[in-house]
Amino acid sequence: MAKIDAFFKLMHDQGASDLHLAAGQPPALRINGEIERVKYKVLDNNTLKGMIYEIAPESKIKVFEETGDVDFGYEIPGLARYRANFFMQRNGVGAVFREIPSQIMTAEQLGLPPVISRLATLPRGLVLVTGPTGSGKSTTLAAILDVANRMRQDHIITIEDPIEFVHQSKGCLINHREVGNHTQSFSAALRGALREDPDIILVGELRDLETISLAIEAASTGHLVLATLHTSSAPKTVDRLVEVFPANQQAQVRSTLSDSIRAVVAQTLFRRTDRKGRCVALEIMIATPAVRNLIREGKTHQIPSAIQVGQKFGMQLLDDSIMELYNKGMISSEEAYSKSYDKQRFRPLLSGTPDDFTDG
Repeated sequence: MAKIDAFFKLMHDQGASDLHLAAGQPPALRINGEIERVKYKVLDNNTLKGMIYEIAPESKIKVFEETGDVDFGYEIPGLARYRANFFMQRNGVGAVFREIPSQIMTAEQLGLPPVISRLATLPRGLVLVTGPTGSGKSTTLAAILDVANRMRQDHIITIEDPIEFVHQSKGCLINHREVGNHTQSFSAALRGALREDPDIILVGELRDLETISLAIEAASTGHLVLATLHTSSAPKTVDRLVEVFPANQQAQVRSTLSDSIRAVVAQTLFRRTDRKGRCVALEIMIATPAVRNLIREGKTHQIPSAIQVGQKFGMQLLDDSIMELYNKGMISSEEAYSKSYDKQRFRPLLSGTPDDFTDG
């Protein structure tokens, strides 16, 4: 047992999502979205380096010492998997560990709308789950993949950095690939995947032009591609996918994307008022003919109106989802206001003056 495993057990017992270790500071946990310090001595650089190096593969230590950053996965059998990130900071080394539960929560357990589960049954196309870091994108994707795994008899390939949720093959045959370990890059793995007879391809993150281009191509040629992006809304997601391409290719990309895109789910996590964990607000865009036309014609600013009139297809705006959480008493007015788009709509809910709260 590694020395650091005691911290992972504490993290698990406290229900923390993240463990923060940094030279020059005591350890800290993120619990229900807030940082709480652990009653423990300040970690010195050599002690912490010894602790984190004990669990890191040699190849990852080499990358870390050359670049100052590295990501990898670590597992304690019977407890959980962890997404690890090492970084250099002013006082020496630092590390953050995100707990990935061993048990994959189902769409029902997560309280996701039925339309999210239906995305798992699509024969082809591009489905994007977006949102800021730590907004639960991987958890939602894992739930969608779990539905596919239970309901289909297909081949699923996941490409991640690092592997997060591990799915046992049920109806589907599943192969997990880790960037840096099993393949050089997302784009190399995606190019390879097209020759590996997949039905569903999960891409951990669409990071660059080549990966985005290959994902759109795969979705256009008969595969269901599930992926994440760090964008905050459906219109911004579409814009990001198009704008990454050179200007002279953008009209063509808009056309291809309008044919291949199936859905965008943009999500944000909120602290619950009862302090029992967190809850999620979702913006859901389904690629109806009306939405496809707006994408093709570059009228993404009109997508929110199309979402509003498309509620019968399971679509919803993020602000409507936030308001629903507020009306159910699950989140505070301050939380609702700080993460909403239309500040005017949420301002009357505040007890203080709007200047007291950020426009986050």
